[in-house]
Amino acid sequence: MSRLHVTKSSFGMVAGLALAAILIGACSSAATSAPTQAPAAATPAPVAATPAPAAGTPAPAAGTPAPAAGTATVMAKTLGTQTVLVAGSNGMTVYTFTNDTAGSGTSACSGGCLTKWPALTVAAGATPTAGDGVAGKLGTITRADNGSLQVTYNGLPLYFYQGDKAPGDTTGSYPNWNLVKP
Repeated sequence: MSRLHVTKSSFGMVAGLALAAILIGACSSAATSAPTQAPAAATPAPVAATPAPAAGTPAPAAGTPAPAAGTATVMAKTLGTQTVLVAGSNGMTVYTFTNDTAGSGTSACSGGCLTKWPALTVAAGATPTAGDGVAGKLGTITRADNGSLQVTYNGLPLYFYQGDKAPGDTTGSYPNWNLVKP
């Protein structure tokens, strides 16, 4: 009778394959497109270029940057060898989603997608302002899911990435998610 022999290397290979499958699934376009289920947490709605809850909604997931006061400002910042847009109040990198259509007035990211990629928003009645190095046009759209005002750059909605933990992090540059060039 044959006996199964498990070695450290076979266990490591199985664990590595499982980790690769999880990472590929988490980074695929299916994982970042609008899911059909309700979000785990309320849609974060920053007041000043930082993810923060909209009035009457629960706080965002742990690890989300803290809110700041004032009008959202987006500015250009050189990170390594590239210049990208960041939120002026906290220095966190902002991203665009390739499933969004410039000038459509809508966001293709909702539900679980929005939990992972919180929208850059401003308070009702506020207007985002362009900081140093921002050459494009800032605007807002009204989100269909919660009525918050999401900041746009050249007509594309802007998002944070929940995996970015410190100002200047760019860990959210995945397929379908782009750093924003000024």
